[in-house]
Amino acid sequence: MLRVRGLRTKVGGPADLDLAGGEIVALSGPSGSGKSLILRAIADLDPAEGEVSLDGVPRATIPAPQWRRRVALVPAESGWWGDRVREHFSGDETALDTAPIEALGLEAGALDWEVSRLSTGERHRLAIARALAMRPQVWLLDEPTAALDAAATARIEALLAAERDRGAAILLVTHDADQAARLGDRRLTVADGRLMAGAG
Repeated sequence: MLRVRGLRTKVGGPADLDLAGGEIVALSGPSGSGKSLILRAIADLDPAEGEVSLDGVPRATIPAPQWRRRVALVPAESGWWGDRVREHFSGDETALDTAPIEALGLEAGALDWEVSRLSTGERHRLAIARALAMRPQVWLLDEPTAALDAAATARIEALLAAERDRGAAILLVTHDADQAARLGDRRLTVADGRLMAGAG
């Protein structure tokens, strides 16, 4: 589904990757090795060399907003620009689907919360719900449960397993070896911006 060839970021490369639909690849490596930069480069958020395609279609031929809906990045620190949560969900604000929010253990009324009142964990869960609402073909997740307790982590892991079952492809950055073992169909490690097989 997702094909990456010769990807070079500002910290290294080249990186090659094939990510199939219905597959979770767990990505590990030391801090500063370039894991987050690889995700951002695939999402077309940072300048990088190389070729990226989705279902055989080159990224360069797909408008950036459409690409980022199909290949959704959930960074370790999500961006919030409006005063209320609902402003960050695309679509008709009067008829937003609250199922993604409730699936992550938050009440439907969270759409009307002020962003300033959100905890770090609530922000992260809502960022995942925001991505889920777009039904992406590919997920790029950077430490999606690092700030969460065991119950919230279990909910997100169940959601990711369900996304895999519906055919989505998932690239998951995690420092949690147990999580990588639970979720990862394959495990890769990053060194100097290059991807290598192995647990890391």
